[in-house]
Amino acid sequence: MKILVAMSGGVDSSVAALLLREQGHDIVGVTMRLWGGESDTGCCSVSDVDDARRVAQQLDVDHLVFNFSDDFDAHVVDPYVRAHASGVTPNPCVECNRHLKFDRLLERADALGFDAVATGHHARIDTDGSGALRVARGADMKKDQSYVVHMLRGRALERTLFPVGGLTKADVRAIATSHGLRTASKPDSQDVCFIQSTAGREGFLAKRIAFNPADVVDTDGRPAGEVSAVELVTIGQRRGLNLGGGDKRYVVDVDVKSRRVVVGGEHDLLTHDVTVNELCWPHSDDKPTMPRDVLVQGSAHGARHAASITKASDDSVRLVWDKPQRRVAPGQTVVFYDSTDTYVVGGGIVTS
Repeated sequence: MKILVAMSGGVDSSVAALLLREQGHDIVGVTMRLWGGESDTGCCSVSDVDDARRVAQQLDVDHLVFNFSDDFDAHVVDPYVRAHASGVTPNPCVECNRHLKFDRLLERADALGFDAVATGHHARIDTDGSGALRVARGADMKKDQSYVVHMLRGRALERTLFPVGGLTKADVRAIATSHGLRTASKPDSQDVCFIQSTAGREGFLAKRIAFNPADVVDTDGRPAGEVSAVELVTIGQRRGLNLGGGDKRYVVDVDVKSRRVVVGGEHDLLTHDVTVNELCWPHSDDKPTMPRDVLVQGSAHGARHAASITKASDDSVRLVWDKPQRRVAPGQTVVFYDSTDTYVVGGGIVTS
């Protein structure tokens, strides 16, 4: 099979390419140039491209570089900035996977005549009890990335490979070490690639949007302080609010238009339900019969909580928690898993 392997310059994608080559596939490595600005974090630096190229040389396979920076700006960076300006907390890594790694890359693979694409994600593609293809959790639960690739569906599911999904991270590093790959001991990338570690989110956004101060009030409407940039405040935040001592207080509501932030105790964060839109099911006709019991994950490595899905409108659903849970910030991605906590059955973006 002719496979286009996305090589980020990390150990996981390096080993993914190695395993596919050893299986006898005709592989070509590709590194996507996404962020064209300054970066000292993430997976978009010049050194990452160089690491990917050198690993491809070690494996004796061709290596390409695709410049998708315009698409990255349009689908990831610009929406990230607009979201903060409107008081929404986005998930740029999910959107990068959605629009770049499993949209533009598959399109390019089609155009070049490849049978499949492969990445180094710690996830699996497997058949569930009904025989349908699903994204499934990786073997290493501590490194599982099914959350960030939950949007795969239809033909993309059929044409994507996750060669390291059945391995632990220790296995991956051991394989890389035994083959002398230069990325064997390279640390994992943890940060958003376009946010510099020195300037942070505030420094990045300050160059692109105006910050506005906001009044901070408690749940009874009594003044509690002020924040200098309401655009940087998110649901559940506790630090950086300059509220002085006393009991712990958390952000329970953010209203950018009225420049108002509401804080309360931890119990004020609890809610019985949440509305989710921009839904994605593994197959376009796979909308669940309502209600459906699921386990819901609200961050890349977050805990799972039981809920039932009920219809809210033609394009949104309501998650009703079995037990009250902390609010999820609007803009964040939630992913639904089956009752065994193995297979992705859907996902979407929190709207309220």
